[in-house]
Amino acid sequence: MALSSRASAGGPRSVSGRRSVWLWLGEAVARRHRAVLAVWLVLLAASALMAPGLLQRAVAPAVRVNGSPSAAGANLLEHGFAGLGTEQMLLVFASATLSSGDETYQRALQAGVRAVSAQPQVGGVQLLPPLRGQDGRRAYAIVGLNGDQAARQAALPLLRDAAQRAVRQASDSLVDAHIVGETATLAEAKQADLADLRRAELVAVPVALLALLIGLGAAGAALVVLATALTVMVTALGVLAAASLLGTETDTFMLAVAATVGMGLGLDYALLILLRYRRARGMGHDRVHAAGVATSTAGRTAGWCALAVALTAAALLVVRMSMIRTMAAAVGIAAVIAATAALTLLPAALVAADRWLARGRLRLPRRRRAAGRRRRVHPGRPERDGDGGGWSRWARHLMRHPIAYTLACAGVLAAAAAPAAGLHLGFDLDRASIARTDLGRGLTYMEADGVASALAVVLPHATGAPLVDTGPLVTALRADPRVALAAPMDNGRDLTVILVVVRTPIDDPVTTALARRLTDHDAPALLPPGQRVLVTGPNAIFSELVEESTAQLGTVIALVLGCSLVFLLVTFRSVLLPIKAVVMNLLAVTAAFGLLTLATRHFPQIVGHQVNTLIPLLAFTLVFGLSIDYEMFLIHRIAEHYHVSGDNTDAVVHGLRHTARPITVAAAVMVTTFGALLTAHRHELAQLGLAVATAIALDATVIRLALVPALMRILGARNWWLPGGLARLLPAPRGGSGVVPGETTALPEPSDVT
Repeated sequence: MALSSRASAGGPRSVSGRRSVWLWLGEAVARRHRAVLAVWLVLLAASALMAPGLLQRAVAPAVRVNGSPSAAGANLLEHGFAGLGTEQMLLVFASATLSSGDETYQRALQAGVRAVSAQPQVGGVQLLPPLRGQDGRRAYAIVGLNGDQAARQAALPLLRDAAQRAVRQASDSLVDAHIVGETATLAEAKQADLADLRRAELVAVPVALLALLIGLGAAGAALVVLATALTVMVTALGVLAAASLLGTETDTFMLAVAATVGMGLGLDYALLILLRYRRARGMGHDRVHAAGVATSTAGRTAGWCALAVALTAAALLVVRMSMIRTMAAAVGIAAVIAATAALTLLPAALVAADRWLARGRLRLPRRRRAAGRRRRVHPGRPERDGDGGGWSRWARHLMRHPIAYTLACAGVLAAAAAPAAGLHLGFDLDRASIARTDLGRGLTYMEADGVASALAVVLPHATGAPLVDTGPLVTALRADPRVALAAPMDNGRDLTVILVVVRTPIDDPVTTALARRLTDHDAPALLPPGQRVLVTGPNAIFSELVEESTAQLGTVIALVLGCSLVFLLVTFRSVLLPIKAVVMNLLAVTAAFGLLTLATRHFPQIVGHQVNTLIPLLAFTLVFGLSIDYEMFLIHRIAEHYHVSGDNTDAVVHGLRHTARPITVAAAVMVTTFGALLTAHRHELAQLGLAVATAIALDATVIRLALVPALMRILGARNWWLPGGLARLLPAPRGGSGVVPGETTALPEPSDVT
């Protein structure tokens, strides 16, 4: 009785009697739905027109650590040794029939060197002498490439074309040329990322539509939700395109994250609001008021969820890598646009398409249709939580056996998490994805010859000072079996460099260990005391990448946990609920990484044989942000009912019954969105997709639909415990309910049956 009396004709109000600002927003948008839709159509059209240019301007993700020794060394090289450039690439000459000593081969070598040297970004080209174990049909040269990452990537196609054209013409196509280096690797990554993104979206969109059709029961409703999500995705890409036109560097990984997260959040929020709108319409409210009710309840929740996603992603800003920081920006942009669309575009679209929402209704089995007719209620008459329905029966059953289900769910999650103890992090060039490319062929030749990569030991000294005595270090390097060549040189002013060619593959831990040993042990021991040492090159870059991501993982986890606790504490005004939410999210993430570890052992052809060192950072923040969404959906509804009825068990049943369906359908489409990344050829994208999809699936089923309600039943009224001193410190909600900062809506709910 108390619940139904709160649903007055005036709509949702705060306890003080004032109409909710969220209700006002929803109704205002609904009344002006044509103008709102026109604005969104303009934004969508502009974004779609800018998208092709964005794909052309996007660069490969930057893997260098900002402010690192390798970055400082590269900067010194560019200014002190223009011939070695900012980056040292390897030019590979190969022939299937000619020996490198043949006249035709030598003519091709000289032609290739001249053609490459003539390119504006090239500082110099230096042919390497034949090395021990090298195939006689191949030769190598070091190319010094100057400029920042964008300039080097822009120069690479011209450089490669010039080298290949000159070499083939001089040898009648008997000799070929390949470019291998950091920029070439990142360029291939860019092309692979764009292709993988297109493939993933082609898979995700139809599968998501099918999941929505089954979950919502009508094609009209499913199409509205999907159209909203696609609008969010395209608009997010449009914002990135506008930023790129203003000079902001945009990388392909940023595009993939913005597109995937934008579509996923768009689906989540649109689905939640659509279901609230349909319930309000089923109670007899007109379109405008139903849109206001949906915005003041589900729309408000979506807004706070988007804020939570953006906050957790912001924790990545502590990592000194442009690739990670741009991903945080992409997630934040996607979350803001998804929330904006949920609060403006969707209410307008629902009002405009109201009569189409039930079109294309699925034909249910006869028994289910009959059950649905029995459960249908009169508009405006609340249905008790104890009435029939599968989710209601499950909730009541769960409330009778909370301890048994808590132990069972904990056992499932512990079993899934156990393999994570053997998680092996590393960096993998993913040779399978580049095997048929120019880079892949050149890399195969190099590794077969023991000329896998090059690095430079940069030794700055004062102008006019004696040359650095590099003899002991050079001798030690030449004696190292991992080193194919060690050649010292000095610019005659202020810089000495030891150029080192390494035999072992660039992503081999032995190779990264060499870069670390040079900096930490060999150079301090074998060079004059106090000599500054900077090691640069792909080996050092990837070594720093691993070290930075590993070192900052603990900081990111602490920030995400702290932000999540504070956010949920303010949101729910409870001590135990935020702690429980954080623990549940940790269980989901750990279990996901346990299953990812199993996948690397049994399905390496799909996800690789080791987890990329960046994946824990990316997956952890994404999963935490998205999991808070489902926590908000569930606890918000439980809290709404509890603060009206005062009955914890009945509130849990009410919340589970009314959120199980949207959580299940939303999770299904989110799993589809991220699971589509398993079609990617790049292992890191497949790993990210598997980790996030698995965590969401576990979170939305084992955790939200069983473990969390069972724990809340066990804790009882302690769920809502908040010490008086802490309560005075927290901002008081305007409605006084303690549900979310804002007004509380207690709205009777009709059946969920479509």
